[in-house]
Amino acid sequence: MYDTTLLVAVGVFAVILFLILFTYFIPVRLWINAQFAGVQVRISALIGMRLRNVPPSRIVLPLITATKAGLDLSIEELEAHYLAKGNVQLVVTALVSASKAGIELPFARAAAIDLAGRNVLEAVKMRVTPKVIDCPDPTKGRATIDGVAMDGIQLKAKARVTVRANLDRLVGGAGEETIIARVGEGIVSSIGFSSSYKQVLESPDVISKTVMRKGLDSGTAFEILSIDIADVDVGENIGAKLQSDQAEADKRIAQAKAEERRVMAVALEQEMKARTQEMQAKVVEAEAQIPLAIAEAFSKGNFGIMDYYRMKNILSDTDMRQSIARDSGEGPHKGQGSQPVA
Repeated sequence: MYDTTLLVAVGVFAVILFLILFTYFIPVRLWINAQFAGVQVRISALIGMRLRNVPPSRIVLPLITATKAGLDLSIEELEAHYLAKGNVQLVVTALVSASKAGIELPFARAAAIDLAGRNVLEAVKMRVTPKVIDCPDPTKGRATIDGVAMDGIQLKAKARVTVRANLDRLVGGAGEETIIARVGEGIVSSIGFSSSYKQVLESPDVISKTVMRKGLDSGTAFEILSIDIADVDVGENIGAKLQSDQAEADKRIAQAKAEERRVMAVALEQEMKARTQEMQAKVVEAEAQIPLAIAEAFSKGNFGIMDYYRMKNILSDTDMRQSIARDSGEGPHKGQGSQPVA
């Protein structure tokens, strides 16, 4: 009796374990859904997915969607994309959207776009519905693109760029930042080539036409459909400001040079005063040698007492003449307004 009960329990446990393993390796419900949807999925393929650690629902359900949409995809392609860390459901949805919109998008290209890190579904939507990009990007802190015309007047412009995705260049193509940078550069160049700011204000479309001819979407993931100038405002007179700054700089240079010359003149004046004092000292020193020379002439008999007195008389006469000359020079000033004595 005990052995029979044990055998029954072991048999029930084995059946339950078999059913668990069977339903795990073979998702029967998923297989039935695929069969009724007209998708031929082999049971061995489902078992192989489990062994490769691939959830069968991640492959079979997108395959059902693709088949119902009329796409010819294989289970091997979807499984390989999943194993490459791709988003199978997103790629299939993008392929279905492209097919309904009449856009040619092979599975290999869609998978490559997805593996490159771009949203392939958003790219298909942008291909169908073009996107408008503000230039400059207001989120980057700049509100306008500033350029200066040849007459020195600054112009502040805003542009809107209409683009659509280029599916052939999504892998390796530049993004929106490159489009914004190139359009901004083109606007600045167009304003700079204008002879007058009035010319730009009269015909803003000149800027967009000039920029469009440059092929700014080359090497990017987009096609530029149009560039529209949303607003143009007049800024500062940059030319006059630069001239004013240059004049102020020239004035400061001239002032610096004048100050340098003044300092040099003061230094030269001080130097001449020093040299004058030096020459006066030499004169005093030479005059001090005169009494010694006279004494030596007395001792040698070359100079007599009468010669000495004659020299003194000449010196006194010279001093008197100089005094009279000074008094006669001051006389008219002292005598102004005096009446002659009768």
